[in-house]
Amino acid sequence: MQKIKKAVLAYSGGLDTSIILRWLQQEYQCEVITFTADIGQGEELEPARRKAEQMGVEQIYIEDLKNEFAENYVFPMFRCNAVYEGEYLLGTSIARPLIAKRLVEIAQQTGADAIVHGATGKGNDQVRFELGAYALMPQIQVIAPWREWELNSREKLMSYAKQHNIPVDYDKGKKSPYSMDANLLHISYEGGVLEDTDTVAEKDMWRWTVSPQDAPSAPETIKISFSQGDPIALNGEKMNGEKLMLTLNQIAGKHGIGRSDIVENRYVGMKSRGCYETPAGSVLLKAHRAIESITLDREVAHLKDSLMPKYAEIIYNGYWWSPEREALQALIDHTQQNVSGEVSLELFKGGVSILGRKSENSLFDSNIASFEDDGGAYNQKDAEGFIKLNALRLKRFYGV
Repeated sequence: MQKIKKAVLAYSGGLDTSIILRWLQQEYQCEVITFTADIGQGEELEPARRKAEQMGVEQIYIEDLKNEFAENYVFPMFRCNAVYEGEYLLGTSIARPLIAKRLVEIAQQTGADAIVHGATGKGNDQVRFELGAYALMPQIQVIAPWREWELNSREKLMSYAKQHNIPVDYDKGKKSPYSMDANLLHISYEGGVLEDTDTVAEKDMWRWTVSPQDAPSAPETIKISFSQGDPIALNGEKMNGEKLMLTLNQIAGKHGIGRSDIVENRYVGMKSRGCYETPAGSVLLKAHRAIESITLDREVAHLKDSLMPKYAEIIYNGYWWSPEREALQALIDHTQQNVSGEVSLELFKGGVSILGRKSENSLFDSNIASFEDDGGAYNQKDAEGFIKLNALRLKRFYGV
């Protein structure tokens, strides 16, 4: 093992990261600094402070990053309408760059030699944390315990916890059989019965959304206001990113919106099944595309759509902190200068429908689009030449 004097650990206060904390103290004999980020997971974080203190940690960072997460990570991603493999709204993927950034910044502030994460050697998160860390601080050392230790079962972890006097919570009732990750944008579920791709997800697994069958029998209408591609108000009330997403999660979740069951291709090479709840994200994606439909030039909109899969893949694979993502972001942000206005939507039993959209920057011209007399705004005879010119290559190819 390399000589480490001080390490910054991404710490949740749960069993795994508590074991990692003690393991670092034992195996690396280094000072451990803990960092716990509140990005909207909905859990009380003070117990993490108390556990860290019980285990001898002197420098403890617990930070509320919810608004930064929403406005500097989720919203820039949504300007691109990013969806991975046609279904996944990248809820876990987009949270990792922020955590990596803060790990590195704390390491720089405290003079730490290394950062430590609790991601397993089979998942995407190890890639995301480490690529981000190396991009932001090339000389940083990274410790990934799951790739080093032999505590590869729940039984071994529990035995280690008992042997090393690590506090374990036994009084929280029945534990979820799933591996879960939650933040302002989504909650994910993996493992358990979901490892059989043909097994139906259990009804009591879902936490943020009601079943569409059990959703209210009456639809609900909402309005979302945008400024330069970002949502800024809900039903006329201006909100920061954190509040808007929290509120929209509650409203959309009540109507059963945002559930998905996906088999995705992980960057490390395997296929993985995951279930996701992304209520606010599902509504925002629909609304953003609606306001773009009247404010973006056709070729700009099509260019954005052609670049979106690559942009989504970049984020999924952990390259948020990369020159290619920054280059794409600059292009995307440039397209959003006139993407401002208001979208009306109807939420009903798992579905999101657009009712209307308006903008001072709208490119829609009712005079030109009208089926009635347009007063000469569009000469329909011009279409004949347009069609013949575009048919020329087809005629030549097929020998006419």
